[in-house]
Amino acid sequence: MKDGHIHTHYCPHGTKDPFEKYIKNAINNGYTEISFTEHFPLPKNFIDPSPKKDSAPTEKEFEKYLNEAKNIKEKYKNKIKINIGAEVDYIEGFEKEIKENLNKYGKFLDDSIISIHMLKTSYGYSCIDYSIEEFEKLIEYFNGIDNLYKKYYETINDMIFSDLGEYKPKRIGHLNLIRKYCKIFTYDYKEQKILKVLVKNIKENGFELDYNVSGLRKANCGEIYISGYLKELVEKNKIKMVLGSDSHDSSTICDYRKYF
Repeated sequence: MKDGHIHTHYCPHGTKDPFEKYIKNAINNGYTEISFTEHFPLPKNFIDPSPKKDSAPTEKEFEKYLNEAKNIKEKYKNKIKINIGAEVDYIEGFEKEIKENLNKYGKFLDDSIISIHMLKTSYGYSCIDYSIEEFEKLIEYFNGIDNLYKKYYETINDMIFSDLGEYKPKRIGHLNLIRKYCKIFTYDYKEQKILKVLVKNIKENGFELDYNVSGLRKANCGEIYISGYLKELVEKNKIKMVLGSDSHDSSTICDYRKYF
């Protein structure tokens, strides 16, 4: 039992639940291993596109996270295995800066994730998971939901081959985050021809996947972020999946085994 995707009180858009609450819930629910994967600092010259500018902690706050997590890991070492990690944002066009940050902090990380929350446009970058309104703007910008999905999966594919250095994470976060609002913007993504290529590339390049159950908690999603057609492809290619609650508060550390 491992939960490989947990945030902390250092997340600007999360709760103030302390480390201990997450850990005690994990132990009480039978977990033997957890990974704290706090958001990785954004590149210094990158402007956070989220309206509240709260996508990730600053470098100063992230360093505080690393120090506190190190102490917590030691404190609970005889009760549960704790990994200190990060959720790294892949941002198209900022590969050099991300690599520099990974070279700076990577040696302190045990287990990390690389994810896409933002897509590049001609006017900058936009968050795909911030709001229904922002998502609708992206559909309009890309001239249809099919093109938006295609851009998202193409960006993940680019991420796989990006040069981010020796500390580049080898687990991809919430592969189907693009479906956060799928109950509102319905779309049969079996039509995305890139998916077979993408899953093949994930397999051949040694990545594993975040089996992210947080979509079940989203009112306009109701899906695990690897489900349906995509899950069929992943299982067919025998790609390892690691449970990720994507918890931003301690109450969502639960027993999710029934979903495997």
